[in-house]
Amino acid sequence: MITGMHAIVFSPAAEKVRAFFADVLGLPSADAGGGWLIFALPPAELAVHPAAGPTRHELYLMCDDIQATLAELRAKGVEVAQEVSDQGWGLLAAIRLPDGSECGIYEPRHPLPPRPR
Repeated sequence: MITGMHAIVFSPAAEKVRAFFADVLGLPSADAGGGWLIFALPPAELAVHPAAGPTRHELYLMCDDIQATLAELRAKGVEVAQEVSDQGWGLLAAIRLPDGSECGIYEPRHPLPPRPR
């Protein structure tokens, strides 16, 4: 049975992005060898949406209070790349990663699924 999800962020500035996840977001990690950090994540969920084009995958961080979370991240020097917008299903924003890319972050409004044991 499925026991978790492993997500990968590919970046030309991998060391900077790893440091961001460790130092700024405070995610605990294990060193898989040679400084290759594997980060623990809070509970995850997976959605499958219809697409007109080819299959693609996206990564979003979730939070309970997007305004408070963005304020805390700004205080740590994180750039908010996209301000909060109401999408109906939740409040969506994006933060800038150290490599210049954006990572979505949202406060869900949809019902949360029960967590597997």
